[in-house]
Amino acid sequence: MVEDMKEMDLVTFQKGDVVKGRIAKIEDGQALVDVGFKYDGVIPIGELAPVRVENVSDVVQVGDEVEVKVLRINDEEGKIILSKKAADAVNAWDELEQKFNNGDVFEVKVLDVVKGGLVVNVGVRGFIPASLVERHFVEDFSDYKGRALRVKIVEFDREEGKVILSQKAVLDQEVEQQKEGRLHEIQPGQTLTGTVQRITSFGAFVDLGGVDGLVHISEMAHHRVDTPADVVKEGDTVQVKVLKVDPAAGRVSLSIRAASPGPWSGVEDQFQAGDIVTGTVRRLVSFGAFVELLPGVEGLVHISQVANRHVATADEVLEVGQEVKVKVLDVSEADQRISLSIREVEGDRSRREVESYVKQNNTNNNDQGGLGTLGDVFGDLFKK
Repeated sequence: MVEDMKEMDLVTFQKGDVVKGRIAKIEDGQALVDVGFKYDGVIPIGELAPVRVENVSDVVQVGDEVEVKVLRINDEEGKIILSKKAADAVNAWDELEQKFNNGDVFEVKVLDVVKGGLVVNVGVRGFIPASLVERHFVEDFSDYKGRALRVKIVEFDREEGKVILSQKAVLDQEVEQQKEGRLHEIQPGQTLTGTVQRITSFGAFVDLGGVDGLVHISEMAHHRVDTPADVVKEGDTVQVKVLKVDPAAGRVSLSIRAASPGPWSGVEDQFQAGDIVTGTVRRLVSFGAFVELLPGVEGLVHISQVANRHVATADEVLEVGQEVKVKVLDVSEADQRISLSIREVEGDRSRREVESYVKQNNTNNNDQGGLGTLGDVFGDLFKK
């Protein structure tokens, strides 16, 4: 009868069987498992997990219920050799394939840091390449061992035994979801605060909290901008006005110029009729010249006010970039218009010269006992 029971046990447990047991004892380099067999069940440390482990207790504890695969029955030594990693792999591949097909996000623990990435246990050996760990570059992964990461499977090959995972894909997906939500929050006409992330030849990209918007070079400032780097630098905090939002394309058009007071704001407090100021000739046109008084503020010198003599075109006496003194004739902040005159500055100067000359000559004539005639005064002045 006893022999019959032994025979039944041998038939019940054969090489390749997957059975359940309970961890009875942990020894150096192995775990003993009670599987209800006449021999002790032994899981060598190398058969505990699909990755290298330092200690048996890192994977199992006494009392744990485990599923194991029978590798061989050693009647001579009176033990049965088991594998936890082989049993785990039986179901793992089906579960992993399902996760891969569904695009599931799940948590794994980093078991080891190796050249090129991280090793994890997903029932079989899983690998996270260094480039797929974070959205940013990581120079040293040494402190990642033991960390829990949320990943998804990006490459799966059961025949090759390959499972490639990515945390970066999960982070990218979350950023895109946040971006989509943020895009629907942003509305044209809003004035927002953002951070300059990147500068290009045609403008600057500003982060609005998960969404980057473009400030085109034409919207950088109220005055002409040669290069965006003349106005902003990376890391700057800027106020921007939302011009347009295209959620489908993920594009947001912004303006720094529209969010800041215009150069004409308060211009009537800075310039009044009669003021004589210095400006720079910026444009010559058929009807006169535009003179810049402040960045973005230009006044017109009409052709009739360019000089004391008749000129057919402004370029007869002026050139672009020339610094000139002008007299303010009229200022309108509402119309963004300033009328200027070079002729009146020259006329004022001529009158002052005449008055000064007359005064000086009258003084000289008094010393000599007489004022002289106006003809004498103006004749001398004109000769001079």
